[in-house]
Amino acid sequence: MELSLHQLFPRYFEKNGRDSELWNQDLHFKQGEYIKIVAPSGSGKTSLMHFIYGMRNEYDGKILYDKEDIHSFGAEDFSKLRKDVVSIVFQDLKLFPDQTVFDNLEIKRQLNPFHPMTMIKEMSAKLGIEKKLNSLVSTCSYGEQQRIAIIRALMQPYKILLLDEPFSHLDNKNALLAMELMLEESKKREATIVFADLERIDYFPFTKLYHL
Repeated sequence: MELSLHQLFPRYFEKNGRDSELWNQDLHFKQGEYIKIVAPSGSGKTSLMHFIYGMRNEYDGKILYDKEDIHSFGAEDFSKLRKDVVSIVFQDLKLFPDQTVFDNLEIKRQLNPFHPMTMIKEMSAKLGIEKKLNSLVSTCSYGEQQRIAIIRALMQPYKILLLDEPFSHLDNKNALLAMELMLEESKKREATIVFADLERIDYFPFTKLYHL
């Protein structure tokens, strides 16, 4: 699965005076590449993730999956894309706070299982939240919720994994554990990772680096 961005630019930005290695460029990301995007606040990092995921379309230019422009996609096309091809860790997580941790993970897994149910407990143990599986998400700290969101993204098949500041509330130890798990899972799928954050992360082995 190849992801291509052609002259992509948010319609709500002023075009004059904006120096970016990504906006208004022609970029091609082959399957299996690890893309790091350094994006200061206000540069459109979350907008970019939402554009690629098909949540928002207030942009000029094109986003293509294997040369197919998502501007032509209907609801069923986007549903299939998000079920089979693209997974995401949102900056605002988008968990169900009144459901248990396990239910948040199992609901995602059941939509299109890549792993057996036993992997929920195994991954939770790796990231230190196995004792929270029966707790409501609303009772978990933000750092615990970030780990829940990371595991949830790994429950499905994907060819592209989008990460929007996935470690903002994790200490270095837990961030490293989470990164190792995502790399392990992405290698199983030979998947691309697009990782946007405020700064460069040394333990993410990017193949391409862009400043937004």
